[in-house]
Amino acid sequence: MSTSTTLLALLEPGPAHGYTLKRNFDQWFGRRRPLAFGQVYSTLARLTRDGLADQIEVEAGHGPDRRLYRITPSGVAVVDDWVFTPQQPEVFATSTLYSRITVALLSGRDATDVLARQRDAHLRRMRELQATRRQAAGADLLAVTYELAHLDADLRWIEESGTRLDTVRRQLDGTGDGHA
Repeated sequence: MSTSTTLLALLEPGPAHGYTLKRNFDQWFGRRRPLAFGQVYSTLARLTRDGLADQIEVEAGHGPDRRLYRITPSGVAVVDDWVFTPQQPEVFATSTLYSRITVALLSGRDATDVLARQRDAHLRRMRELQATRRQAAGADLLAVTYELAHLDADLRWIEESGTRLDTVRRQLDGTGDGHA
């Protein structure tokens, strides 16, 4: 997910201060990792520099100046492009899970144990998400079910890979027939 494009998109409904953008980002997209204030303001500075957002008002107060930002027509075009351009399906081809299993196999470590630990972690997370899903609505429900679907796909891969480990080990040792 592009933080800068997401912040830009959060300006579409109307002008907003950095604090409001951070709060909205955290509410909708920062479920596991809230955005740092410094990143919000450095991103807004870049968006303004690049002509994608405008600073339209500065309010002096007791603390730092409060700056109000709005999206520009060029910014709207960037958001449109980002929203409607499909994510490359290959993004899932380089999972760290796959990499850890491969390293375990190549190094002689117990790949079965790696799969078992990952299965346990996935199942724990799925139980948490199932509990969350019972009260989720709107965008939160979409986020929870999205994560659940990906965890479910990973679990299927973990199970299938577990049945192939002996064949893959033999292939790596040069004693296999090349079929997994």
